[in-house]
Amino acid sequence: MNNMTIIVEDKHTLIFDDFKFKCCVGKKGFSNDKREGDKRTPTGKYDLGSLYYRKDRKKKPQTQLKVFEIKKNMGWCDDTNSRDKYNKLVNLNPEYKAEKLFRNDYKYNYFIPIKYNWKKPKIGNGSAIFIHLTKNYKPTAGCIGLSEKDFLIMLKLINRKTKIQIL
Repeated sequence: MNNMTIIVEDKHTLIFDDFKFKCCVGKKGFSNDKREGDKRTPTGKYDLGSLYYRKDRKKKPQTQLKVFEIKKNMGWCDDTNSRDKYNKLVNLNPEYKAEKLFRNDYKYNYFIPIKYNWKKPKIGNGSAIFIHLTKNYKPTAGCIGLSEKDFLIMLKLINRKTKIQIL
């Protein structure tokens, strides 16, 4: 069986199996001590979450991942004052800060959460770390960006057991 780990080798290279994709990462590179808002991509080995996509813009892609449609009220909590919601999928609510998932731009037309700081999230250690779309490979706020073409190729290759290793 093939190695089921996506490797982010450096700031510009994501490798899976025999595929080498151009990517972009956090503006300030990598960190093994990630903090909310530090614009760094966390190093380590992580599981992947489900695929989220914009049904109003894209058709459901071919993948073995679980797939969820992004609704207008969906957010990802990045509020360091919200102990029970931090780094979790939430309904948007003025009581806490959250990254809006139903965006005007294209970046979250498809995205997969990286299960960083996931099971018992430590407040302030970073949230909403995703593999999402990019068109220009500009550095991200800590996520990993792939072109839509490469993202869709990767989706066909990975499954629910696939991990990501960020070096």
